[in-house]
Amino acid sequence: MLVKFAKYSALLALALLAGCHRGMPAVAFHADGQPAKLSDWHIVEARDGKLELNTGVVPYGLNTHLFTDYVHKLRTIWMPKGTTAKYTKDGPFDFPVGTVVSKTFYYPRAGDGKFTDVARTLRYDGDSAGLGLNLATVHLIETRLLVRRKDGWAPLTYVWNDAQTEATLARTGAVEPLTLVDAQGGREDFNYVVPDEGQCVTCHEANMISRKIQLIGPQARHMNRDYDYGKGPQNQLTYLASIGYLSDLPKMADIPHDANWRDPSASLDARARAYLDINCAMCHNPNGVANVTGLSLGYSTPETHHMGICKSPEAAGPGTGGRLFDIVPGKPDDSILMHRMASTRPGVMMPEIGRSTVDREGTALIRSWILSLKGDCTIVH
Repeated sequence: MLVKFAKYSALLALALLAGCHRGMPAVAFHADGQPAKLSDWHIVEARDGKLELNTGVVPYGLNTHLFTDYVHKLRTIWMPKGTTAKYTKDGPFDFPVGTVVSKTFYYPRAGDGKFTDVARTLRYDGDSAGLGLNLATVHLIETRLLVRRKDGWAPLTYVWNDAQTEATLARTGAVEPLTLVDAQGGREDFNYVVPDEGQCVTCHEANMISRKIQLIGPQARHMNRDYDYGKGPQNQLTYLASIGYLSDLPKMADIPHDANWRDPSASLDARARAYLDINCAMCHNPNGVANVTGLSLGYSTPETHHMGICKSPEAAGPGTGGRLFDIVPGKPDDSILMHRMASTRPGVMMPEIGRSTVDREGTALIRSWILSLKGDCTIVH
């Protein structure tokens, strides 16, 4: 009886998630090809003035989010009935064939409501969007899918139309001129760049040995946090396990955890390392596309020469700005890392794709962290 009740509770939890209650067709998994419209998948759809999720399309959040021009992101996971992802301590969870992971990029509207005026805000609304997103108050940009097919993960990017009724496949990417408006009315014009297929691979090909596309966000340390699924916050990993979406989950005490870089109660070191981990480590790891630099910025890299402290650049070229070391303890202005984060010049800025603006708050965090580091590069060099 208890087993039957547990199965019923899991199904009920899925049924209560946003979407499907207005007649949305079942999710359609496409085992091959590149469907022309986002609605061909029935993962997320614009219906009656809201962006809704289908049955079994489960939203989730990350402890620290990748910076993309202050855009907000609604992340979801869907898996075929009767399948589950297997927990792994390090690296992405092992998702079954048929999984669809989505990420919808949107801005709150700002100013006088002009469609191209979007809010530059530190408040992150992506975690509440899973319960319904009011399209009258937001500007949808794009929805990216990573689809787990038999031969691995396939990336597809869909760009929303101005009416916010449909998104169409954009294999060659897109550019959308927008204006960031802050709380004081300050304005910053920029070009939001939707990546092409090759650029998607650049970030998601985290292992140069296998050369296979990998997920970045759905990992234990990033997802070990609370999320409100409509009945108050609960740990999203245990929630995913309770509905059958995650198996082999260990005790909570054994699950790694990245800090929220905006959490003032966390240590400066933990916040900075979490920021570098999610923004840089997909490339800057021993097997990543930036392994030729010798710079590793993952959460487990010791704070030594390996993560850039007093390390001379190996492949930075003009990106050094004349600086000698990746990170100089106590001297952010002498550090190549700081120089590249604060730039928007092609060939200099890092990350090299995914942004057209500077993350002011993120660079301020890394500046403070470098100031806190102790050491003397002249001794090491």
